[in-house]
Amino acid sequence: MTQFATPTATARKLSKVEGLKEQSNYLREPVATELLQDTNSFSENATQILKFHGSYQQDDRDNRVKGQEKDYQFMLRTRSPGGFIPPQLYLTIDRLSDEYGNQTIRATTRQGFQLHGILKQNLKTAIAAIVKNMGSTLGACGDINRNVMAPPAPYKNRPEYKYAWEYANNVADLLTPQSGAYYEIWLDGEIAISGEEDPEVVAARKRNINGSNLEDEKEPIYGTNYMPRKFKCSVTVPGDNSVDLFSQDLSLVVITNAEGELIGFDVFAGGGLGRTHNQEETFPRLADPICYVDKADVYDLVKAIVATQRDYGDRANRRHARMKYLIEDWGVEKFKQTVEGYFGKPLEPFKPLPEFKYLDFLGWHKQGDGKLFLGISIENGRIKDEGDFKLKTALKEIVQKYQLPIYLTPHQNLILTEIEAGKKGEIAEILDRNGIKTETQIDPLVRYSMACPALPTCGLAITEAERIIPSILERLRTLLVKVGLKEEHFVVRMTGCPNGCARPYLAEIGFVGQGPDAYQIWLGGDRDQTRLAQPYMDKVSIQDIETTLEPLLVYFRKEQSQQEKPESFGDFCDRVGFEALRSFSTSYQTAPADVELANGHLINYGMEKTEVVTPVESTETTATTQSTTPNKIRRRISVRDDVYDRLKQAAARQGKPLVQLATEAIEAYLKENGDS
Repeated sequence: MTQFATPTATARKLSKVEGLKEQSNYLREPVATELLQDTNSFSENATQILKFHGSYQQDDRDNRVKGQEKDYQFMLRTRSPGGFIPPQLYLTIDRLSDEYGNQTIRATTRQGFQLHGILKQNLKTAIAAIVKNMGSTLGACGDINRNVMAPPAPYKNRPEYKYAWEYANNVADLLTPQSGAYYEIWLDGEIAISGEEDPEVVAARKRNINGSNLEDEKEPIYGTNYMPRKFKCSVTVPGDNSVDLFSQDLSLVVITNAEGELIGFDVFAGGGLGRTHNQEETFPRLADPICYVDKADVYDLVKAIVATQRDYGDRANRRHARMKYLIEDWGVEKFKQTVEGYFGKPLEPFKPLPEFKYLDFLGWHKQGDGKLFLGISIENGRIKDEGDFKLKTALKEIVQKYQLPIYLTPHQNLILTEIEAGKKGEIAEILDRNGIKTETQIDPLVRYSMACPALPTCGLAITEAERIIPSILERLRTLLVKVGLKEEHFVVRMTGCPNGCARPYLAEIGFVGQGPDAYQIWLGGDRDQTRLAQPYMDKVSIQDIETTLEPLLVYFRKEQSQQEKPESFGDFCDRVGFEALRSFSTSYQTAPADVELANGHLINYGMEKTEVVTPVESTETTATTQSTTPNKIRRRISVRDDVYDRLKQAAARQGKPLVQLATEAIEAYLKENGDS
């Protein structure tokens, strides 16, 4: 089939990073040279190539002092297809976190581990230790296929789950860089012993169909320039959306016959969530259904899709370089026709699939072979010891004593596997002794939330995420109780910048860092992560979250559909639309409060909102508090501008609504003067 002409975008001047990749001698330089230099950091050019080796150069932004060198440190990320972590690798990572890192381990949203705080002088030692203990960091970052995701549940009696993990591992092998640079630099040329590759994978890598391979002996799939940007894959089973499959560049869905035998895969392509504020040409996008492929042809099809993005993806504008933009610009049909050219045969029709549901696999489950597995919730993925909460200690004790393999989940949690039924009580006791809550003891707001690391380590962070989301969730819970929704929960995700590492654009409520202590709010995703949220409001101050969300939650409580089952908040926002949400919110802020009878109690839905009103002929500021009784006149109390400013600053410091603080101050004054 005739190939399409290269788009105009790729004919433009290439980005700087493209030149660095081409000049790197297959990812060797300048990393190899600069690693030997007695410095605390790598050059800007070297840091771009270092990413391919699984590391980002960062600095502790809390320790920045003007005129002094930054507190440089490195983040290491593991390549762990399907989230599999053997016990010796976990214990090695635990040790490295104490010896060279910041004494914590972070489970990522792509089923890998991250170590933070490693110094340049210890980077080689840390990477070598990971590789020698059945791990790798190669391809965990950079313009390359990233860690391939799969459902983390280790079911032994459900063959489709076994196939998903097997093919996630094989696709990861297929798309691993073949250059020996990684082992030369970090292990002095020693190639660590690992499992043998599937012969079909080896054969598929060598097979060149209509240009799916390049004329490059060292990197037949990638060549000297690798991919235009990062490339993300997942493999899952029908109905299981634990991998957020619609956010991936490429997703395979296992198709089996009535006997449970693998026959092929449905294929999705074109998902991706990263974007840039105020750049409308950047946007999150859900993957499209592309085709069905027989299992015998799956590796050739994966290569055909990779080759399409490799050869036609935008290498001039990195903000426009992901495959989602290629499909958006071309349309699905043109994309499919181009893939067919590399594949060498027509694509088969997509097979019907059931609805996809989000699963987190927390708690105790049967593996299907007489053993158990246990899903443990990790708040924001941070494995640490803090106060009475000692998850790091508990996991180390359990893995050392029972030598249990681990699967990391796509939602920053982990699963302990291969547990003998008779050891269930012992393991539960260790976790309880170290203050670890069960899945039923965790607030669902916390259970279904995610946040990226953001400050102080991420260089791209605009504001906080991981460190602040616990307090945000507490405030949301208080707000839900206030408006009569104490049993309600929804999917909340927060990121410190718009790149979307915690996938906020698929959440029911997404907080996306937009400035210091300010967030863009996205609404309307669904609990199963099959629908994109939409931007609702820009630059909402951290202090104004209740003010912004309370009218929406009140509206939700009043109009929530109860047909088959109670409507979720995300579905409600999507159903009524943002125009209705904004209309209700506006009237809610200015109209008298509503009072309804709920569970035998009077519930006040009014918002105590402080408004700033500056009269034309006055320098005073008027604080207006909405009445808590219907049909009453709103009362106004005027205060001097300087007093109002001090009150507002105090409210910000204490994290309280301004009206609450003003009311407390007035009540204290009245009580002190005997007027209460």
